[in-house]
Amino acid sequence: MLDKDFFIRDTRLVAKELLGKYLYRKIDGKLFRGIISETEAYHGKDDSACHCSKGKTARTGVMFEEGGKIYVYLIYGMYDMLNFTTMPEGFPAAVLIRGVMRAQIFQDGKFVSLDMKTDGPGKLTRGFRITRTLNRKPLHQSSGLWVEESGIVPAEIIQTPRIGVDYAGEWKHKPWRYLVKKL
Repeated sequence: MLDKDFFIRDTRLVAKELLGKYLYRKIDGKLFRGIISETEAYHGKDDSACHCSKGKTARTGVMFEEGGKIYVYLIYGMYDMLNFTTMPEGFPAAVLIRGVMRAQIFQDGKFVSLDMKTDGPGKLTRGFRITRTLNRKPLHQSSGLWVEESGIVPAEIIQTPRIGVDYAGEWKHKPWRYLVKKL
């Protein structure tokens, strides 16, 4: 399992290095996992696309805490978005988990394919039953959501501008979206 030290680093590095890792979710006796395949970095108050660009609020307070926490927020009134906080305490930043591939559920003593799409942030949170009840909790087995090494190193990673941040001026062009093109 990745510990908080993995997350108390530069957000962009964490976002890229999360690719290929297993995301685990345990809830109601069910265990899900998938390979993290798409992330976006949101790094500091100066980043106009980052929720913290307007300062610390009740919603964004978790982003100012030490890295390694879960930040889940609601978008469009219907989708929970999963983020992991990064950086030392006081520097607001997080990585949005945009999708996983090879989603599986543990059944009959082994992992089997999960028959659902998890290739978008809303699809991922619905498929893995990730909700705002996880907000502010540590990324750890005790919270029911954690990340582990998989031994998989993506063969090819694409880096592009982030999606859906047209309002962010020059920051919309930052190539802080990371996507597994080939495992």
